[in-house]
Amino acid sequence: MNLYRKTIFVLFLGAFQVEAANLAQYNECILEQVEKAEPNTTIETLQAWCKQFIAAGKEDLSDVERRIDELESLDESVAKSLSEDSLLGKRLRREAWTAGNRNVITPHKKNYLLPVSYVSHPNDEPQPNQTTEAVDLDNMESKFQFSIKVPVFSKLFAEDDALFFAFTSVSYWQVYNNDISSPFRETNYEPEIFWVKPVQLDWLGLDWLGLDASLLVLGINHQSNGQNVPFSRSWNRIYADVIWEKNGWVFSFKPWWRIPEKSKQHSLDPEGDDNPDIGRYMGHFELNGVYRLEGDREFSWMLRNNLRKDNRGALQIDYSFPLWGRMKGYVQYFQGYGESLIDYNESIQRVGIGVLLTESL
Repeated sequence: MNLYRKTIFVLFLGAFQVEAANLAQYNECILEQVEKAEPNTTIETLQAWCKQFIAAGKEDLSDVERRIDELESLDESVAKSLSEDSLLGKRLRREAWTAGNRNVITPHKKNYLLPVSYVSHPNDEPQPNQTTEAVDLDNMESKFQFSIKVPVFSKLFAEDDALFFAFTSVSYWQVYNNDISSPFRETNYEPEIFWVKPVQLDWLGLDWLGLDASLLVLGINHQSNGQNVPFSRSWNRIYADVIWEKNGWVFSFKPWWRIPEKSKQHSLDPEGDDNPDIGRYMGHFELNGVYRLEGDREFSWMLRNNLRKDNRGALQIDYSFPLWGRMKGYVQYFQGYGESLIDYNESIQRVGIGVLLTESL
């Protein structure tokens, strides 16, 4: 649909949903947004955006516009390093567009719900010397992830950098296990703070790769399951993440260094390292890849390895596809160590199916 026909159709469809008093303002908003919209922007998105502006009132509208104007310089600076056609650039521009809207939460990692997932052998005895009796866990359970981020500062050291705070939680719910009252078997919490900047890789001698976009992320995170000994698991890491895009593929190489903790005097000591050998199973880096397929589908994978003779690590493969609206179908497969902190030293296989609320790109 060309720009003219698209505009007329949007105006015609929206006119029946907006009060007459606001119709002129609505039409003006639609015309302006059509001019700015990306080619894949849906009619529903334009309508929702303009209705929100009208509902917000003049004072709130001007405040939102002011915030967007403040972000334009950052957006333009980012575009100098990230092509406007790149997948990374499009995501950053979408995030910048909603950053000034206090009614919108910006996603960090994927947000999803797997109401049905099968794990090969859940660990009934996560701690060999535990004082409580082992429970009989079901192989079938539910898994879901919630992940958000908030911009804290921008333009700290350059015109196109930003500092973020993020929080991610992953829960494993024995929802079908009525014999033990369907408990949450495990929840992992991961707050982090990180700095992001678009970079050129010429200084690494990699300009010959002809990358579409590249980012550098530096951060520190804490990950724990919030439990008491003997089930407590936690660690703190400093990490770097190099992200680059080429021909529709987005890759991420994320090495980390674990912040050392003192040794425990005994296994039930509340102070000290809960899991001193976690690096032997989780490794010291993570390699990710994402590819956008035709039809608004997405394929991604994650690889970890400890680079030791025992060859411990993990592989995760994800696939998402459209369902309705912004909802997407989601299939996840995992094999290896460290899917959850309570089972970091147990090799498991999991396959789950559900819905994806926000994706990688």
